Amino acid sequence: MTTTSRRARTGADDGRDTSRDGLRNRAEAHVLTHYAPLWRAVQGNRWLYRKTNAVLTDRAILKAPPRPNPLSTMAPYTSWASLTDRSYVGRHLPPDPAPHPGRPAPDRAAELFRRDGDGARCARSTALLPAFAQWFTDGFLRGHGRGGDPRRTDSPHTIDMVQLYGATAGMTACLREFEGGRLKSRTAGGGEFPPLLCEGGRIKAEFAALKPARWEDVPEPLRDTVFASGGDRAHAHLGPMLVNVLFLREHNRIAGLLARAYPSWDDERIFQTTRNILVVMTIRLVLEEYINHLTPFHFRFRLDPLRTVRASWHRENWSTIEFSLVYRWHSLIPSVYRVAGREVPLAHTLANGRLIEERGMGPLFDDLSRQPAGRMGLFNTDPLLLPIEARTVEVSRELEVASYNDYREHFGFPRATDLRQVTGDPVVRDALHGMYGGVDELDLYVGIFAEDARHGSLFGNLLGRIIGIDSFSEALTNPLLSPRLFTPATFSPEGMDILRRTRSLSDVVHRNLPEDDGRYRVSLGVKRAP
Repeated sequence: MTTTSRRARTGADDGRDTSRDGLRNRAEAHVLTHYAPLWRAVQGNRWLYRKTNAVLTDRAILKAPPRPNPLSTMAPYTSWASLTDRSYVGRHLPPDPAPHPGRPAPDRAAELFRRDGDGARCARSTALLPAFAQWFTDGFLRGHGRGGDPRRTDSPHTIDMVQLYGATAGMTACLREFEGGRLKSRTAGGGEFPPLLCEGGRIKAEFAALKPARWEDVPEPLRDTVFASGGDRAHAHLGPMLVNVLFLREHNRIAGLLARAYPSWDDERIFQTTRNILVVMTIRLVLEEYINHLTPFHFRFRLDPLRTVRASWHRENWSTIEFSLVYRWHSLIPSVYRVAGREVPLAHTLANGRLIEERGMGPLFDDLSRQPAGRMGLFNTDPLLLPIEARTVEVSRELEVASYNDYREHFGFPRATDLRQVTGDPVVRDALHGMYGGVDELDLYVGIFAEDARHGSLFGNLLGRIIGIDSFSEALTNPLLSPRLFTPATFSPEGMDILRRTRSLSDVVHRNLPEDDGRYRVSLGVKRAP
């Protein structure tokens, strides 16, 4: 039996073989990551900036055939039902029903992710990155287990803030005050927080419509600290809980502004307009702060609805199984959080709202922004999360997801012929060879995290390509960005002004700190030494 090294990925390598990256891909990456003065000049001219923004967005998305995809997880062939029933998950490639006897069992494959100790740290990103990433993707990457069937999903397939408002009208109703467009909240320590979900360890009757995931795993003593929230995984751990608190505060802040600006509006109009504003605000933050942080490019992408709506790829979004797989960034999550100068193990941050109330929102954002995230890749997932890694491999095989090499070819990379073309790290190569024998049998999920990160980026070529395609097309096809809707009639003049003035997560944090007037570091990126 082959044994796998459990030590953290070393990061040392003897040089990844780039011969199978593709000449066009290498040339494009070189241009986008060099010539900084040229890119500054482009961004200094408004017309040229907008034009380049549209062209580069198109190029990122059109690295794969545009939607509609011919298949979903409903069936291995196209039918009218498979093209319209969005309770099934989309897929970029057809299923691969061929047997793969050379692949390890899912629990063995999960050992390729195991972290020893605190693991390797990311030199680029802070612990706030996985917090924000999990929070916003939990709104549309809704798992694949409804009724125990991994083919199905209750995803809205777009960014609509269900993690805050809930996936059904009944869930939304139980979270609303029905006065002034506000969400229910309470005050603790001078700050605003969601109401508590439970009393005496039982979900309160008023929140019976809420269905938190894996509730049976939440220890009884912690249940009374969990916040009532629309997201079924918002209680998962410290990061998503914190971001959800922030956006509850922002919702109620904006609702108050609209109520004062438009006194004739009723509760329903204030609530719905506030939600519209928050949806587009989130899209702007995703594009202009989050995606720009992820890319190694000198060019900074901007939200420009009037340009992107004309593109050939601008079709209704449908989340894919591949996008769900590539967004399981468990290696970024630290094993230990540093909160107020003390170490808090990951296990103690799960379903623990008390941590947020005791530390305070501003200081906690500061804590996460000063701590490096884990480094993306194999051998760097906390053991607590390994069952999720094993289940992910298992689901990908149940759905007959094609191989890593098949997806390289689909997304514009030549097929790899040797593991050296995936990674230059001998520890990773040896482990992959021991489990898979070579590159052709690699599961997609294992292969994308085995890749060496591109220079200046968090991840490798294929993972970066899939993220670029689906992230842009997911965000930019939201109906609120269409020219007829992206107007003051939809958001109000006050709302349009709020959107114009919101450019970073820090902006949102610092206007929602009634408990103190401090200035805090709020950043997805590690602060560089001078």
